[in-house]
Amino acid sequence: MELQIYQVDAFTLDLFAGNPAAVVPLAEWIDDSLMQQIASENNLSETAFLVPKNNGGDHWHIRWFTPAVEVPLCGHATLASAAVIHREFSPSSWPITLESASGELAVDLDGDAFILNFPANAAVPGDMPEALAQALGGEFEECLTAVGFYLLTLTDEAAVRTLSPDFSNILSLTKDGIIVTAPGDSVDFVSRFFGPGLGIDEDPVTGAAHCVLTPYWSNRLGKKKLRARQVSQRGGELGCELRGDRVLLRGHAAFYLKGELTI
Repeated sequence: MELQIYQVDAFTLDLFAGNPAAVVPLAEWIDDSLMQQIASENNLSETAFLVPKNNGGDHWHIRWFTPAVEVPLCGHATLASAAVIHREFSPSSWPITLESASGELAVDLDGDAFILNFPANAAVPGDMPEALAQALGGEFEECLTAVGFYLLTLTDEAAVRTLSPDFSNILSLTKDGIIVTAPGDSVDFVSRFFGPGLGIDEDPVTGAAHCVLTPYWSNRLGKKKLRARQVSQRGGELGCELRGDRVLLRGHAAFYLKGELTI
């Protein structure tokens, strides 16, 4: 079996920045175990698999795999997939619809940027897990929980940047993703994302986390449109907008690789 594969840096205009994702278009679904093996072999935070619903036009099915597990939603690999669809399959049929485990997702174009339309994942106040705070190494102001995530707040951007988590300890405490955030120095907010339980110690730029961050910061700052930066080593920037129970994420993509898998 031979399959096409692409690698795209998402939420950045520049190669070697943002979050790299692999994209594998398929004519029809292959075994789940094989998709997981491909994702593990790629060893990127996410590999997206696409199947066209209407001969590769504006309607597709999408699934996402980390090196360890399938996940219900992934932002940067969706952006990367949209970039591949636009460049290789459907340059003019926009917006597109992606059917996923998280329902229908829409992606549109705004010049050279992609706009992802995702479900909001609102966080609610929770108790601060002391052992988790110690494993992360921070003095946190607030702890909230959303579906699949902890959201922990710090005082400022420097405190987010200087965290040095104990990933093996975190893995023993929770399988949920951990979002750490604070007001930004030159943007509305910054964040980092840790997911040892998902097979990702630190994700460079995390769209699904911004489905949690956007309603939180929209409420805290009293504004619907926000500028965000994920301050990982690679880093990435997003435009975020809260629209009712949906979140719009704006980002760019840089193509890195086009190849072929022989299985």
